[in-house]
Amino acid sequence: MTEQRTSGDRTVVVTGAGRGLGLAMARRAGRDGYRVVLAEVDADRGRAAQARLRAAGGDAHFTHCDVADPASVRQLADFCASLGPLYAVVNNAALANGVGGKEFWDLDVADWDRLMTVNARGPWLVSKLLLPQLLAHGGPGRIVNLASDAALYGSPRLAHYIASKGAVIALTRAMARELGDKSITVNAVAPGLTECEATATVPAERHDLYRAGRAISRPQQPDDLTGTVAFLLGEESRYLTGQVIAVNGGFTMH
Repeated sequence: MTEQRTSGDRTVVVTGAGRGLGLAMARRAGRDGYRVVLAEVDADRGRAAQARLRAAGGDAHFTHCDVADPASVRQLADFCASLGPLYAVVNNAALANGVGGKEFWDLDVADWDRLMTVNARGPWLVSKLLLPQLLAHGGPGRIVNLASDAALYGSPRLAHYIASKGAVIALTRAMARELGDKSITVNAVAPGLTECEATATVPAERHDLYRAGRAISRPQQPDDLTGTVAFLLGEESRYLTGQVIAVNGGFTMH
């Protein structure tokens, strides 16, 4: 049975949508005709992103959300309920900038817990609290989690970040098993080192490593990811679930 085509009555939530990859994915979802909820912890970024999407003709709605705060995620769920049926969630919000540089034995417990709370617990919490709305939609649903190819490659001096993104990969597979017969697919995309605000502080030697290791040597841009996410949100991916797709110019190949 063929699913209905994408239309504006389908709402897609993108967390961390104020800049970088999140903004790029939200803009693509808007262009594809979805109603887009921009869930962003930084209110200025969120409002600016909403203005950009609306100026381009998109149906965009900003709401403040801190994925580390259960009360804030509940408010996100309430906000989404006010807009109508929920079709998809893109779990993008994560701590990435300024997190590298220390060997695992030099990491503080507070630093480890901070990344795990946002990067690993956040996607679980958002998915958990929005799941009733995804199920109530009455049709197919989508969850797309943002992992990282760092978890596939094993980049040095990023142990807490890699562990958090490895948890996202494992969570994706567990959720896919549990939601497969509920018409909700769950997949992950693992971008490589992308040129955006979140990677502005990444040391030059890590950029050099990626440049030398990619099959496609040019720097990765946020829009290099959006086509894959659009596919995972669309009807043609309806039989694809529990997968991790590395979008990194061939830096890792599996």
